[in-house]
Amino acid sequence: MEPQVKAKPTSLYDTDYQLWLDQTVAQLKAHNFSNLDLENLIEEIESLGKSDKRAISSYLMRLCEHFLKLRYWEAERDNCFRGWKLEVANFRLQIQAILKDSPSLKNHLRENFESEYRNGRKLFLNASELNARLIPEEPDFTLEQALDEDWLPWQPE
Repeated sequence: MEPQVKAKPTSLYDTDYQLWLDQTVAQLKAHNFSNLDLENLIEEIESLGKSDKRAISSYLMRLCEHFLKLRYWEAERDNCFRGWKLEVANFRLQIQAILKDSPSLKNHLRENFESEYRNGRKLFLNASELNARLIPEEPDFTLEQALDEDWLPWQPE
């Protein structure tokens, strides 16, 4: 005799996510906690924090990549400087927007600065095809410099 497997009943969360959100918000506002879909609500709240962490890490990685472009990619610098500088400003604004809502993520930036630099370095090396030995394996700038809107690793003379 084969064991019977009970299929998990399909919930509103699985069939109409927006309606599930609307109903969950209405239940919370009405203090109707007994009928909440706690399993999915907990999962959603956990994913919110992960999403912000992934986003801020991604912006930091791209920021580092563009610093390396500005500093080391001399062959493309004249043609691309303006665009790279705009991208740097954009990544900084995105990071600041996330930090405004969640200042504690500054700790996440500190903890992941060097690894995101290394990821940005990989992207830079793939794009530029420069000799990896010419590019520092560890950042030669600080997180504070990276977030400082007046700092760039290279400026035209």
